[in-house]
Amino acid sequence: MTEQQPGRPVLVACAHGTRNPTGRRLIGELALAARALRPGLRTTAAFVDVQPPTVVDVVAGLAGSQTPAVVVPLLLSGGYHVHVDIAGAVSAHPGAVAARPLGPDARLAAVLADRLREAGADLTDAVVLAAAGSSDARSVADVEATAAMLQEHWTGPVTTGYGSAAKPTVPDAVAAARAAGAQRVVVAAYLLAPGHFHDKLQGAGADCVTAPLLPDERIAAVLVDRYDAALG
Repeated sequence: MTEQQPGRPVLVACAHGTRNPTGRRLIGELALAARALRPGLRTTAAFVDVQPPTVVDVVAGLAGSQTPAVVVPLLLSGGYHVHVDIAGAVSAHPGAVAARPLGPDARLAAVLADRLREAGADLTDAVVLAAAGSSDARSVADVEATAAMLQEHWTGPVTTGYGSAAKPTVPDAVAAARAAGAQRVVVAAYLLAPGHFHDKLQGAGADCVTAPLLPDERIAAVLVDRYDAALG
């Protein structure tokens, strides 16, 4: 590990958490990639669900050693985990701040477009942007904003579908695209890494499903930008 720059807050990369070993590895590599972009930056991992350590424990531990921290949500939209879990973890510690989530961001939309091409999608295919879903309207708005950004790269229609808590579901969005006349429907997985939700997308009725966003160096650049913006 590179040595922390004096006075520079620790970047706490806070992910959702997954039991998928490939997903865990890719999230870990994202934090390493951020360190490569910013030599001397110290990073540590935290999670809001599924796996330890929790963001509450990590932030409290850093506060106990009087180490300032910036918690960057490795999440693609601002829902409950951002506005409640992470916000609550930093609220009790003056030396900790929370950054905004990775999405929406034009660079993520560019990665999505690349994943579509890699999956063999044609520019005229209908695309369903598949997000995990949240009951928080702010999260849904973030996903819709990303769909609008992706539409700038795509000729065919781009709509949204969700895994839980928001409507329409991904299978319903795929069915709606076919009912609207699409010959082929492709699901663009708006997910950082493989896991339970990506596995479920295979049964959504689409002609193909893209790979998740990671690995991609542009996402590490977004992560570092979120850290810088929180300090600014």
